[in-house]
Amino acid sequence: MQKVIRKSTPFLYLSPTILLLTILSLIPIAMVFTYSLMDNVVMNRNPVFVGIANYVEILTNSVFQQAFSNTMYFTVMSVVFHLILGLSFAMLLNARMLSPIVKAFFRTIYILPWVFTATIIAILWRLMLNPNGVVNYLLATVGLIDSPVEWLSSRQLALHSVTFINIWAGYPFYMVSLLAGLQGIPEELYEAGTIDGADRRQLFWYITIPQLKPIIVSLAMLDFIWTMHQFTLIWMTTGGGPIRATEMLSTYTYKLAFSSYQFSHASASAFIILALSAFVALFYVRQQRATDE
Repeated sequence: MQKVIRKSTPFLYLSPTILLLTILSLIPIAMVFTYSLMDNVVMNRNPVFVGIANYVEILTNSVFQQAFSNTMYFTVMSVVFHLILGLSFAMLLNARMLSPIVKAFFRTIYILPWVFTATIIAILWRLMLNPNGVVNYLLATVGLIDSPVEWLSSRQLALHSVTFINIWAGYPFYMVSLLAGLQGIPEELYEAGTIDGADRRQLFWYITIPQLKPIIVSLAMLDFIWTMHQFTLIWMTTGGGPIRATEMLSTYTYKLAFSSYQFSHASASAFIILALSAFVALFYVRQQRATDE
C-alpha cells in the first residue's frame, strides 16, 4: 500500500494540471476529430457518419491545395529569413567594436517589432503599403516606381508582401535567443581557432554555428509551428485575398466554419493542421531530448 501511495503521489500533484489540459485541450481535440468523421454536425441534430470522406474531399479540394502551398511558402520563407536577420543582428550586437551605449540603442530599435501585437502590426503595414502610403511615396521619391503599387491588392505581390511583414515582425525572437547563445560561447574556442590559423569565416562556420545549432534547431521548429498557425496578420491585412492569393490553412479553415458553416470540413481541415504541427513537434521533442542527453 505504501508503495502504491508513493508512486501515485506525483500524479496527485499533477492532477490539477492534467484536469485542466484534459478540459481545455484533449476534449476539444476529440470533439473536432469526431466532427471531422461526421456530416451535418452542429447545425443539424442528426449527424451522419461518413468516415474519411471529409478528409478526402478536403485534400482533393483545389482551394485547400492552394492554401497549403501558400502556407508552406509563407512559413518556410519566414523561418529562413527570421534566422538570417536574427543571427545577423545578434552578431552585430555581440561585436566588440560597438560601445555599450550604441548596443543598447540598437537593441531597443531592433526589438521594437516584437513589442507590437499582430493586430497593430497589420494596421501599421496596411497604412504604409496603401497605394497612397509612405512606402509608395518613398519609392516614387527616389524614382524606383512611376505609379502607386497595390502591394496588398495585387495577386502577384500580396503573398510576398504579407510574408515580408511577418519576417519583419518575427526576427527579434531569434535575435534575442541567438544573442544569448553567442554570449555563452567560451572565448577560449575562438582563441584556439585563431592560434590554429582560422580566419573569421572559418571561426563562424566551425565554432559559432556548431555552438548555436541546438538553439537554431529549436527556434526553427517552434517558429515553423507558430507561423503555420498565423491567422491574425493575414486576416487583418488581406483576409486571404485577393482571389485567394494569400489564403492560408488558418483562414481557409475559419471561412469553412464561420462563413460557409461547413463544420465537418472545417474540422477535417483543422485536424490536418494539427497533424502537421504534431509531426514537427515530434522532431522538436526528440531534438530537445538529444540536447539534454
